[in-house]
Amino acid sequence: MSKIQDSSITLQDVTTPSSSNKISEQQTHDKEESREAIGFFEKYLTAWVLVCMAVGIAIGHFIPSIPSNLQKLSIAEVSLPIAVLVWGMILPMMIQIDFASLRQVWRSPRAIFLTTGINYLVQPFVMYGLATLFFYVIFRKWLTAFEADQYVAGAVILGGSPCTAMVFVWSVLVNGDPSYTLTQVAVNDLLILILFSPTVKLLLKVSNVEIPWVTLLLSVGVFVLVPLLLGAIARPTLSYPIRSTCS
Repeated sequence: MSKIQDSSITLQDVTTPSSSNKISEQQTHDKEESREAIGFFEKYLTAWVLVCMAVGIAIGHFIPSIPSNLQKLSIAEVSLPIAVLVWGMILPMMIQIDFASLRQVWRSPRAIFLTTGINYLVQPFVMYGLATLFFYVIFRKWLTAFEADQYVAGAVILGGSPCTAMVFVWSVLVNGDPSYTLTQVAVNDLLILILFSPTVKLLLKVSNVEIPWVTLLLSVGVFVLVPLLLGAIARPTLSYPIRSTCS
């Protein structure tokens, strides 16, 4: 009788899924839900970026009058057509930012300080170092001094402006904490208004590339402050629920 009971226990242990299998199944289910939360456009974002790059290069090569005319619509070297397109791209994300979430900063201060430190104490300087290595050393034979300076300036500007809107998408892809993501984006958007210009100005001065203060400050105002304010104004006035990419 005891042997039969032992056999039944063994059979039950074999046929019952282990806890590790349950965890694996739950992780798979979470990943499937994350994929469903990402829309068609976000899912193939890399492809759209490559297509847009190819189209832009083709237009600049075959119809050079278009970029020349667009360049005339600039204030202090800040392109107004580009500003309008950027607003259309990031405004939907800005509307999702709830600055009331700033009250949750102290819920996980170490995580906020860590990501903020990487964004402003590590990322800009790493980008500057990589840009200097590639454009002044590795690609020196293929670039003129002026071209190298321009590429370094572009890399410094890119490295000094941490991403905000796409953080929502990345958070969904890795099953991140939506509330923490929202808090981090809100903190980042406020800090970039203060820290972007002096950080970029410092690194550009080191590389002997001169960009006027008015250009940097106007860029922050046009590309960050304006859509941020528009999003903050539009969010409470919308009469329909906002679809969050973090849910």
